[in-house]
Amino acid sequence: MFQDSPIYDRLVAERGDVPTQARREAERVSRELEYAMRSLQSFQAAPSPDHRRGHAGAGWQRTALLPGSLPA
Repeated sequence: MFQDSPIYDRLVAERGDVPTQARREAERVSRELEYAMRSLQSFQAAPSPDHRRGHAGAGWQRTALLPGSLPA
């Protein structure tokens, strides 16, 4: 990307290769999240037949709040 520019080389020398460090950290976090999600899915039990049927409006729903408003 900027590897051929003198200012990039100077910034890397002064501060380290921040884009590479950020990319590596993002990849590490992504791997950890993938591992955690796989573990979570393996522990979840299959829903019982009664829970699968449900009805319209059943379950928890989110509602939008206007900025600065508090839920009642």
